[in-house]
Amino acid sequence: MEYAGRVGRSERVGMSKDPGTARRFSATKILIGAALILIIVAVAGVAVWTAACPCNGVPGFVLLGPVHTEPVTDWKFVNDVPLCQIQINTGLGPHSVNLNCMATPDGQLYLSCSVANRKYWCSQVRPNHPGRLRLNGTVYPVVLNRVIDPATLEAAWDARVKKLQIYGGGVNNPKPAPDAKRPDSWWTFHLTSAPSG
Repeated sequence: MEYAGRVGRSERVGMSKDPGTARRFSATKILIGAALILIIVAVAGVAVWTAACPCNGVPGFVLLGPVHTEPVTDWKFVNDVPLCQIQINTGLGPHSVNLNCMATPDGQLYLSCSVANRKYWCSQVRPNHPGRLRLNGTVYPVVLNRVIDPATLEAAWDARVKKLQIYGGGVNNPKPAPDAKRPDSWWTFHLTSAPSG
């Protein structure tokens, strides 16, 4: 009898006198748990997005990788790199995309932006816009400037066509004819190493 009385008292101690309070307490615990799970999923999603993108047509966030701090004056090595990625700050935060980059025979670096009026990032670049270029996993701090000089546009276009004879192909990056003419909707940006410090 005494044992049965103890069990009854233990059960009574664990139970709330008000069933409504117990339900509110359970609902609060469920809401806190759901919020924590949502936060964990969001943080994990941003981490995966940052590590994996930009990818295909999906822009990325921050370009990660070791940072090359020495100024680069001869960018011809980019013509041996199939994929370039650029990150700029758009005012809403970092924004990165995959694109073609190419160097002219004198080692000047340019980015290619086909159908620029339909691409968000192109319109966000201001004069002397800071950015980060990732090549083969290494990040280079750079300064971007849109090119409007016709002779420079042609030199950058010729470098693009030449590079794409090797690395072009596929739906998103077709290989142009060797004598392809530059369309009016094509923009290019000249990149230089950002000053250190």
